[in-house]
Amino acid sequence: MRLGLMAVPLAFFALLFAYPVTAIVGRGLKEGGHWQLGRFTAVLADPDVLHVLWFTVWQAAASTALTLLIALPGAYVFARFDFPGKRLLRAVVTVPFVLPTVVVGSAFLALVGRGGPLDALWGVRLDTSVWAILMAHVFFNYAVVVRTVGGLWGQLDPRQEEAARVLGAGRFAAWRKVTLPALGPAVAAAALMVFLFTFTSFGIVQILGGPTFSTLEVEIYRQTADYLDLPTAAVLTLLQFLAVLVLLALHAWTVRRREAALRLVDASSTARRPCGPGQWALLWGTLAVIAVLLVAPLLVLAERSFAGPDGYGALFYTSLSSAASADSTFAVAPLDALWNSLSYAAAATAIALVVGGLAAAALTLPYSRHRSGESLRAGRLVRGFDALLMLPLGVSAVTVGFGFLITLDKPPLDLRSSWWLVPLAQALVGVPFVVRTMLPVLRAVDGRLREAAAVLGASPWRVWREVDLPMVRRALLIAAGFAFAVSLGEFGATVFIARPDRPTLPVAVARLLGRAGELNYGQAMAMSTILMVVCAGALLALERIRTDQSGEF
Repeated sequence: MRLGLMAVPLAFFALLFAYPVTAIVGRGLKEGGHWQLGRFTAVLADPDVLHVLWFTVWQAAASTALTLLIALPGAYVFARFDFPGKRLLRAVVTVPFVLPTVVVGSAFLALVGRGGPLDALWGVRLDTSVWAILMAHVFFNYAVVVRTVGGLWGQLDPRQEEAARVLGAGRFAAWRKVTLPALGPAVAAAALMVFLFTFTSFGIVQILGGPTFSTLEVEIYRQTADYLDLPTAAVLTLLQFLAVLVLLALHAWTVRRREAALRLVDASSTARRPCGPGQWALLWGTLAVIAVLLVAPLLVLAERSFAGPDGYGALFYTSLSSAASADSTFAVAPLDALWNSLSYAAAATAIALVVGGLAAAALTLPYSRHRSGESLRAGRLVRGFDALLMLPLGVSAVTVGFGFLITLDKPPLDLRSSWWLVPLAQALVGVPFVVRTMLPVLRAVDGRLREAAAVLGASPWRVWREVDLPMVRRALLIAAGFAFAVSLGEFGATVFIARPDRPTLPVAVARLLGRAGELNYGQAMAMSTILMVVCAGALLALERIRTDQSGEF
């Protein structure tokens, strides 16, 4: 049964992930049918490549440390405090995480670049600065820490810390000896996820880094698209792939530790209204951080989209409907990219729900936990399959996109001119979110209900329809929303495979930002604002139906 459910996801990943990545790496490292492993030495001896490697690791570590420093107080506030507007504020905090990286880069470009508040007030411009990159990464990953750490923090029984204080421990000592060890796995898991996302950062560094700063992902894109240097791109892809495997293995280990943490309680029973000056100061400080770090860039982005050459107006928005006013690289009006993105994302969401739903069902099936050879093999199979589903989040999307072009070019898989090529690539990124959203809910379904239905003669399909589906309907809607949002903003692979006459919104924004002229810049701000509103609207709708068990995201 488990292998049958795995068949479709495995075929999907083998054809659309493993095959393109293997093919592109093979083309770069093979010559005359023989592997040229000496190219590793040649590439790694290049000082420019070493500088890229160093900057990739350094900025990821710095971004992770800065995100933890800023977001952990917020995690505590959302876990322990109850205050008006908390549900709405939690949705606002999560909006940056589902925004396309191109929009995040555009927002910070508007904040710290030409004509931005820093430039206008103090004459300071931080675009193409490492500080702009770090700030954008904190903006993007703040919700990862708040949801991962805060979700567990809210379920820890506060009476255990209170018991330590009754026994004579101070407030800090009780927190350090009781709460911190329990939070350790969640903090480690959040840190690893933030490091993974920043280690593979593309859109943010592409826009804010300029020619000065480059991560592995950006360098893979440059070597592939600008220089057609496949050997160097292949080596960098393998290096990134190995690093991602290590990070995912560490993340899986921390998740297993987190699942075995202290006895948990209902999160709603641990939240209280702030009391005392210290708690109120922490609450207002968190609100100030959210306002300055998360809300201000989005407001500045919207403001710049209305700031025309003759004052505020809708000039940049109205010009989006005309191809004649757009950059010459566009074959259609820029606004048409909105319809393209919505249709692509809808198709990608449907694909991700089918593949991710089957994968989550396969991971949910129980297996014997006694230490027999069969049960150990089943356990390793499940963990390996789970890790495979997460790989698209860390492997170079640029490599996948370029791999699509060179592998899916012959019948019966000649998809280069097919409309479905973009949704298939976007679905690869959506599947992990579907799995991580549905898995906790499916595991919470009492297996005895399925067994009782089967004993009464129900077929497996009817058992799923009558037992599982009513319980996971909300999680299914949330998974669909997340898959839609991340598909809408996928950029790394789409930038290669989107046809010139059918660009997506992120591709259109990147093209406009890459051209000189105030009109192009204003149109990029307007399109980024439209994309931001669509993603934020989808997320706010999801928060209304979210349950406490609705996944890790």
